[in-house]
Amino acid sequence: MIRHPSVKVVQETGSTNADLAGALRSDAKPVEGDWLLAKRQTAGKGRQGRKWFDGSGNFMGSCVVNLNAGDPPPASLSFVAAMAVYDAAASALPDASKLRLKWPNDVLLDGGKLSGILLEMVGQNIVVGIGVNLAKAPDLPDRKTSALSDIAGPVEPSSFTETLVASFAHWLQQWREDGLTPLLSQFLERSIHASGSSVTVHDTDGTTLSGTFAGLEESDGALRLRLADGSERVIRAGDVT
Repeated sequence: MIRHPSVKVVQETGSTNADLAGALRSDAKPVEGDWLLAKRQTAGKGRQGRKWFDGSGNFMGSCVVNLNAGDPPPASLSFVAAMAVYDAAASALPDASKLRLKWPNDVLLDGGKLSGILLEMVGQNIVVGIGVNLAKAPDLPDRKTSALSDIAGPVEPSSFTETLVASFAHWLQQWREDGLTPLLSQFLERSIHASGSSVTVHDTDGTTLSGTFAGLEESDGALRLRLADGSERVIRAGDVT
């Protein structure tokens, strides 16, 4: 009997990513497209081990993607997630002109970080975790943050979820059927990155590297950084400003 993907909402959990990862290791495996949403998370986390803000009324959820032979690199699913969040946020805003993307998967609203995306591999599956500031954004010492409610007023989580789930399925299908190149092109169209613009990469070990934006690698979406001497460096992890 074929089981169709589902969207399950729980009042509270430690981490929707951890819950889906645990389910994938059990007998009752989630199927591709299954989503688990939480109204409150007590142990949510973002990229590079950062704690993810648990604001009441915000979106906190995860879904499962099964990896198939011939799929683009798993890490490039971060672009699928970013595009889906962009679409869902745009649908809630009266004017989406202040909404932009930043490599590798940040969605910015009026220059502030609107969402967090985390990918975790479990066997031949990826758990995609997404957090979006719908009602309230955290105060962070190292970066500006934004919430959709700052511009759109109150955002209904169920409506946002419906749009996000549908958009994620759309971009996932394109990622799988058309490859990564068209997706990266559309990501860049919505991004803050222009060829030759200044970029500083902050590595996980605290080092920084500055240069200009030279595009994205079509094979996996890595950032190409042109240095002052004209050489290029391929960046696959880090924060950029």
